[in-house]
Amino acid sequence: MADQKIKKLADKIRELIRKEGYHSSEPEVVVITGGTSGVGRATAREFASKGAKVAILARGEDGLHGTKKDIEDLGGIALTIKTDVADPVQVEEACRKVEENLGPIDIWINNAMTNIFSPVSRMRPDEFRRVTDVTYHGQVYGTLAVLKRMLSRNRGVILFVGSENASKGIPLQSAYCGAEQAIIGFVDSLRKELVHENSNVRVTLVQLPAINTPQFNIVKSSLSNKTKPLGRIFQPEVAAEAIYFASRHNRKEVHAGSPSIETLLVDNNPLVGGKFLADSEIEGQLLNEPEDPGRKNNLWEPVPGDPMAHGKFDANASNFSPQLWLTKHRGIIMAVTGALIASILVIKALSGKKSNVPLS
Repeated sequence: MADQKIKKLADKIRELIRKEGYHSSEPEVVVITGGTSGVGRATAREFASKGAKVAILARGEDGLHGTKKDIEDLGGIALTIKTDVADPVQVEEACRKVEENLGPIDIWINNAMTNIFSPVSRMRPDEFRRVTDVTYHGQVYGTLAVLKRMLSRNRGVILFVGSENASKGIPLQSAYCGAEQAIIGFVDSLRKELVHENSNVRVTLVQLPAINTPQFNIVKSSLSNKTKPLGRIFQPEVAAEAIYFASRHNRKEVHAGSPSIETLLVDNNPLVGGKFLADSEIEGQLLNEPEDPGRKNNLWEPVPGDPMAHGKFDANASNFSPQLWLTKHRGIIMAVTGALIASILVIKALSGKKSNVPLS
């Protein structure tokens, strides 16, 4: 009986620590799927710099070795597990190994993805299935593996990494956009179930803008030109900052940037023709450089070598997101705005009163 009371008290303390502004003094156990490149690699560094125990699940051995070194160089504790997130058996086994070696998982980050740049007419059924299995089912399998463990402890955070652009669908990325929209529905359903059960397990969707990642060098493409991110480009460290923030703040969604300007201004706008939008989004993804038809891609197997965090668009990528800054400081902004409104109302009220002082 005493042991149960102590356990309940410890769980309450851990839950209080999860609230905004509080941080645990003990190293957190963090799992990142697809953690060897791009956003996952930058996120691994972000948590490692805070002293976390970071487990990386990915397919490429070279990337796993490189990420492990990054984590340890920054003072974190690293565990790397070769895993294809499209296989639920491998994901379940990886989850078991993490808890066996590092302890109970505090934060699980569903980040792994793959993509194909191609018109729908050139896609094969097995290609759609593979992109969906990695990008959508991978997040589902990761959630299934860790959720039962978190529910038994009544604590934990599951983060889902999505895309602002893909949430409405853009041409040449149909398989990826379909998977991203499926993630939105899955997260919304899961969140409502957890709320209904009064669970302390929390889920958050982090929506990312265009990010300078290596995917444009390694994902499969049937196009004759090389590809690039659509819209304003941000560095992967911006995404990592958003993910770290989301792990500590109880938000349904965290937006790290904004969709492309075309989406903001003309998508679903009856005054703008659909052809203009389609043409601009296709042209916005293409470089004036021929694609190498023989280059390797990571659809079925990892591309050899350590992919690192950054892609080839450093010169065009921003290290700062105004949208994320506003998201992180919304409490202060709302308080200041409220104070200003209150001050204006008081001034108006005072100025409206008649003076009793006689004029000479």
